[in-house]
Amino acid sequence: MAIPTFRQLEYLVTVVDTGSFTRAAEHLHVTQPALSHQMRALESAVGGPLLERLPRSVRLTPMGRAVLPHARAALAEAGRLHTVARRTAGLEEGELEIAAIYSVSLGILPPVLRAWRQRHPGVRIRLREYPHTDRLQAAIAGGRADLAIGPVPVAWEGPIHELGAEEFAIVLSADDPLADHPTGSVVLTDLADRAWVHYAPDHGLADLLDHVCVEAGFHPQAAIRVEQTSAAPLLAAAGLGPALVPANIIPPHFDGVLLRPDPPVRRTLTAYTRARPDPLTVAFADFLADQARVDPTGFAAAATLVDRTDTPARGQNL
Repeated sequence: MAIPTFRQLEYLVTVVDTGSFTRAAEHLHVTQPALSHQMRALESAVGGPLLERLPRSVRLTPMGRAVLPHARAALAEAGRLHTVARRTAGLEEGELEIAAIYSVSLGILPPVLRAWRQRHPGVRIRLREYPHTDRLQAAIAGGRADLAIGPVPVAWEGPIHELGAEEFAIVLSADDPLADHPTGSVVLTDLADRAWVHYAPDHGLADLLDHVCVEAGFHPQAAIRVEQTSAAPLLAAAGLGPALVPANIIPPHFDGVLLRPDPPVRRTLTAYTRARPDPLTVAFADFLADQARVDPTGFAAAATLVDRTDTPARGQNL
């Protein structure tokens, strides 16, 4: 059975409201034969006559009286859909689904979302978190979110917004022998014999820690492995071992010690979408690129910062 079209329902309502096929055709800017043809197609779709033609008017049949309220409701809902789409394009309302790696939802994203909601309170935000960039990229490619925030994606064909280079810190307890290092930095080989606060095997930062330590000439041993990124600096500050963490996730009034790894460890963060993002997603991606503060605000006080152009970045795409 054929499904009635929006246009056919509009024709039915207009004929009833105007009381004649002639006036309805004039109102709809169509010819009367075209209108009659569409009405016959609608009656065929629903399985019976809807209108009875009288000498000077039309009259609804019993089936027509049953169908008419549903036709009006469908047209009203279509009008609401149009309004919502228009308001979404104007950033008045809508829903945005964001996918991010764990550290992003702890670090750079909360202040951006706070500023966004102040400007666009009618836009609802949904957040999905992923432990690894591979799972993040698969999620956005599979349509489970509108925009992804994480390291540079591999072989991505859609738009990519670079947000900046994320700095990593070594976290130690306040009573660690290396905590008072005069340069505010620590050579990774000085920690080669330590057991680390490591990450779960499927966590992207586990790959990053292994990678930078192997580059320094050793394999990090795990004192404990954590699922949540936020737990790593807290456990390191408690003395369970050193941890490598994004400096921008360190909470205020943190009682651990932050040292810059020597050489520095950085990774580029990006926001990326599928090939044809909608206006709301584009607007948020632009806002994020403008507002995101990837560089840590408290790291400069905790460690001696070096010029980023002096040393190549390490740990990219992990």
